[in-house]
Amino acid sequence: MTNLLGFLGVVMLAYLVPGPDFLVIVRAGARDTALGRAAAWGAQSGLCVHMCAAALGLSVIAARSAYAFTVIKLAGAAYLVFLGVRALLAARSGAAPPHRAPAADREPPGTFRSSFTEGFLTNVLNPKAALFFLSVLPQFVTSGDGPATGQIFLLGAVDIAVGLAYWFALVAFAARLRPLLTDIAKRRIWDRISGTLLVGIGVGIAATD
Repeated sequence: MTNLLGFLGVVMLAYLVPGPDFLVIVRAGARDTALGRAAAWGAQSGLCVHMCAAALGLSVIAARSAYAFTVIKLAGAAYLVFLGVRALLAARSGAAPPHRAPAADREPPGTFRSSFTEGFLTNVLNPKAALFFLSVLPQFVTSGDGPATGQIFLLGAVDIAVGLAYWFALVAFAARLRPLLTDIAKRRIWDRISGTLLVGIGVGIAATD
C-alpha cells in the first residue's frame, strides 16, 4: 500500500509537467471536446503499449539496444515536428474559419480516429514514456507483493486511470478556449504558439542522448 501511494504521488507530479501529449490533447480539445477526449484515449492507449512492453521485458531489450532506442526517439521527434509544422502552416492560411478552410495547407478539422491516432503516436513514440515504465515504475515493484508482472500491470493501470481523469479535466478547460479561437487573428496566434512548441519539443527530443 505504501508503494502504491508513493507511485500515485509520482504519477500525479509527472502529469503536472506539460509534455507533447499535453499540447496534442489541448489542441484537440480546443477544437472540439469529443476530439480532445479521443486524443486522451489515444495517449493512454499508447501508455498501454509501454506497460505491456515493460511487463514482457521488451522495454529492457529496447533500452539496451542503442539502435532501437534511437529509432524510437527519432520517430517520435519527427512526428512532433510534423504536427508542429502542420499547425504553423495552419496559422499561415488562417484567413478562413477554422473548420471550413479550403486551403491545402490548412490543418484538417479532425475526426475521432485522427485525434486518437495523434494522441496514440505521441505517447507510444515518446522515449520519456518508455523510460518511465522502464526505470521509474519498477522501483515500486517489491518481491513480497506477488509476481512482478502483475504489479507492473497494476501500477500501469493506476498511471493510465489517473492520466485519463487528468486529460478529461484538461479537455474541459481547453473547451473554454474555443470561443476565442473563432477569431481568426487569435486562432493564428494559437497555431503559431502551439506549433512552435511542438517543433521545439520534437527537436529537443531528437537532440537528447
